[in-house]
Amino acid sequence: MDIRFLGHACFELSEGDTRILIDPFLTGNPKAAASAAELSPTHIFLTHGHGDHFGDVVDIAKRTGAQVVAIVEIAGELQEQHGLENVADPNLGGTVEFDGGWVRLVPAWHTSTTPSGTVSVPAGLVVHLNGKTVYHLGDTCLFSDLQLVGRRDPIDVAIIPIGGHYTMDRHDAVTAAELVGAGTVIPCHYDTFPPIETDAQAFKQDVEAKTSSKVVVLQPGETHAV
Repeated sequence: MDIRFLGHACFELSEGDTRILIDPFLTGNPKAAASAAELSPTHIFLTHGHGDHFGDVVDIAKRTGAQVVAIVEIAGELQEQHGLENVADPNLGGTVEFDGGWVRLVPAWHTSTTPSGTVSVPAGLVVHLNGKTVYHLGDTCLFSDLQLVGRRDPIDVAIIPIGGHYTMDRHDAVTAAELVGAGTVIPCHYDTFPPIETDAQAFKQDVEAKTSSKVVVLQPGETHAV
């Protein structure tokens, strides 16, 4: 599996003919490594409804026909207000299967309102593809139940926000990495805007000093192979 960082909290997971786009905030993202028009995902997964995650989901889904997976309230908006048809609507704990894998929604402590005003609870995403499991924590703060996700499915890669202000900061994210216990950690949600600027290399040093996880710091556009 290839994990490509597209800036902020947006990632593309690719394996064979499957291309999963997570939180497609591209238009208006100063760190975006691609435009919405350049991407042709087979699936789009959303952690929550804030504009810097909801992003270009409607335009991309309408153009490509990609299946969108989002928590039930956001899924309802996408169907009823935006006319999307290929939408799955799990709630927390729900799993959606697709060719070659599955995605499950797990809790994240944050808030969530779409640009159109739909309120929902936020989520993290556990994505299993071709035998590998990736856990995108979403925009969460630190909380102890993060450790429960890896008890069910050993996590190969954890994508963890480190920017602070709107999410956990890099210090709390070290503890989060300890709780999740992933083989590899990729930081996200930092340096996009001034309030979330932080030191990703310091985060890497701290995690690797305190845990057995390896930290891979990706620049927008870079890819990590799992």
